[in-house]
Amino acid sequence: MLVAVDFPDLVRRSGGFRHGAPHDVVVGGDGARVVFRRSAGRFDAAASLWVLTVATGVEQEVAAVATGGERQVAAGPVERFGIDRDATTAAYAVGGRLFRADLRTGDVTAVPTAEPATDPRPDPAGVNIGYVTPDDCLRIAGPDGADELLAGEPAGTSWRDPGGVRWGVSDPAGREFGRCRGWWWAPDGGQVLAARTTGSVSLHLLDLDGGWVDVHWDRETYPYLVDVHWADGGGPLITVLRRLQQHGLVLSVDPRTGETQVHAELADARWVEPIPGTPRHLPDGRVLVGGELAHDGFDARCLFADGSLLTPPGLYIRRVIGVLPRADLIVEATEGDPATRDIFRIRASAGGGRTEATRLGPARPAAAGGDVLVIGEEVRRGDVVVHRLRSYVEPLPYSPHPILSRVTDRRLPAAVLYPPEHLTGSRLPVLLTFGDGPGRQQVTQDPAGWQERCWWAAAGFAVVSVDPRGTPGVAPSFEKAVHRRLADVTLADVLDALRDLTGKHPDLDLTRVAAHGTGLGGWLAGLAVTRRGDAVRCGVARDPVTDWHDLPPALAERYLGRSADAPEMYAHHALAPDLPHPALLISVGDLDAERDFVRELLG
Repeated sequence: MLVAVDFPDLVRRSGGFRHGAPHDVVVGGDGARVVFRRSAGRFDAAASLWVLTVATGVEQEVAAVATGGERQVAAGPVERFGIDRDATTAAYAVGGRLFRADLRTGDVTAVPTAEPATDPRPDPAGVNIGYVTPDDCLRIAGPDGADELLAGEPAGTSWRDPGGVRWGVSDPAGREFGRCRGWWWAPDGGQVLAARTTGSVSLHLLDLDGGWVDVHWDRETYPYLVDVHWADGGGPLITVLRRLQQHGLVLSVDPRTGETQVHAELADARWVEPIPGTPRHLPDGRVLVGGELAHDGFDARCLFADGSLLTPPGLYIRRVIGVLPRADLIVEATEGDPATRDIFRIRASAGGGRTEATRLGPARPAAAGGDVLVIGEEVRRGDVVVHRLRSYVEPLPYSPHPILSRVTDRRLPAAVLYPPEHLTGSRLPVLLTFGDGPGRQQVTQDPAGWQERCWWAAAGFAVVSVDPRGTPGVAPSFEKAVHRRLADVTLADVLDALRDLTGKHPDLDLTRVAAHGTGLGGWLAGLAVTRRGDAVRCGVARDPVTDWHDLPPALAERYLGRSADAPEMYAHHALAPDLPHPALLISVGDLDAERDFVRELLG
C-alpha cells in the first residue's frame, strides 16, 4: 500500500495546480490585444498583468515606470483589472493604490485618488477610471487629476452598519447567481449603471455630470437582480427573478429614462436557471437569452434569439463566452457524456434553418473579441492558431485514472478511483465523496479536479464519486428533480449507485464505507453518517452547513422554499440536531487527521 503524500493547503483550496497558466483572459474588441494575468508557477499565488499583441506575437509584462523620480511598484500582484473597449488601457489597484497601464507600450502610471481603490475599470474609450472605495462609494478618476464622487452615502452609513448602503458592489444574492459586479460603463462612457444595495437591490443610471435616473421594474415582485449586460448594440439588458425563482424577466433598459421593456419571460415550476453570458445583444440587434426545451421529447438547455432556437437540442449549454464576426457564438457546452465539457462555435446568423454547432476542443478558460478567440493557451484567428501563450504550469502531482460509468436505471454518472498499485481481488475500504455538494459535478474528466481524491486513493481507499440528481450536465429535469426533497433524493441516488457499482467493482467492501464532503457536501456526508448508518459507518464533514437558515436565502429557497412556508422542510434538512456524533469528524481541512479518523473507525 502506498503512503499518501501531503500537499500544501493553499494548493488544495485555491486550485493552485493551475498557477502559472494564463488566466482571467480578456480580448480587446478589435482583436488586436489579449490581456491576462499570469503567476510564476504552481505555488506562486501572486499574479502580474500581461498583454499579447496579436499581430506580432509579442507577450509583454505590464511593468512599473519611473514617475517623478520615484519608481512606482505597480507590476503585481494584480488581483483584478479592467480594460477599455479595445484593450489599449488597463486599470488595476495594488494595496489600494490605483494604476493606469498603457497596454500598447506596457508603461504604468500611478493615479492619485482621494480614497483607496478597489474594482477599478476604465471607460470604453480609456479616458476616465471608475473605482469603488472601502466605504462602498463609486468615484471617477479623470485624466486631468480630478477625482470625484459619483455615488455614495454620508459617512457612517456603510452596508456594514444597520441600514447601511452599498454602491457598485454585488449583493449576496447576486453572488449566488454568479453576478460578481455592481457597476457597468455605458458604451459611450457618458454614464454608469450602478447597483445600490440596502436590504434590496436597485439600479440607477448615473451621468458623469451629476444627473441620474432610476431603473424601473417591479422590485417587490422581482427582488433578485441576476445579470446585467451593457455593450455596443443597444441599451442595458438585465435579468430579474421572483424570490422563489420560478419566474423571471429579461428586460431592456432605456438609458435616457430608466424605463424597462420585457424581452422574454423565464418560467419553471421548480426554479429558473439562467445561462451565464446571457442576456446579450447579437450584432444584428436580436437579444440572446438562455432557456430550456421541455416538450416533444426534448429535455435540453438551449439558447434563443428573439424566441428562435439557435442551438441543437442535444447540446447542453453551460455558458456563453462571446460573439465573433458573422454572429458566431462561442459557448461552453456538453454533448452526450456529462463528464465532458467542450468549446463550440454556433452559427447564429438570422434567417432560421438548421442549427449548426462545431466543436473546437476541450473546455478551458476562453475569451473572444474582434475576430480573435483564446482557448486555454491557444490564440486563434478563424481556424488558425496564431500564437500560444506561454505557461509555467508544472505537472500535476498525481495522474488520475478513474473508471467512469453510468449506473442504476437513472443512469447516474459515477466514478471509481483505485489505489495506484491495487491488485484485483483485494477488498478495499470505500471513501464515498460528496464534493462541494449539490450543483457541483464530481464525475468529470478534468485531472486537476481529482488531485485530493488521488491522495485518498494513494492512502489505500477505493474512492467513489457519484453525480446524483440535482447535478448539472445531464438534463434540466435531472438537475431539478431535487426540488423540495434534496436530502432524500441525493442520499438515495448515491447509495443506490454505490450498490450498483459492486457488479463491476467487486473489490468495493460495502461493510467499510466512509463519507467525505465540504460545505454543503459536508452537510451531505454528515447526513449519510447520521441517517444512513446502515450503509455508511463514518465520515468527515469539512466546514459543513448544519442549518439551512444560515445560508443565503437565494440558495436555500431555490431548493427548499421559504422557511416561513415550510418550517418542517428546513427541520428535515438540518444536520445540527444530530451533532455531535461519534462517527462524524467535523474538520477544518487537516487531511492527515481526516485520514487517521476514517482508518480508525473502518478498521
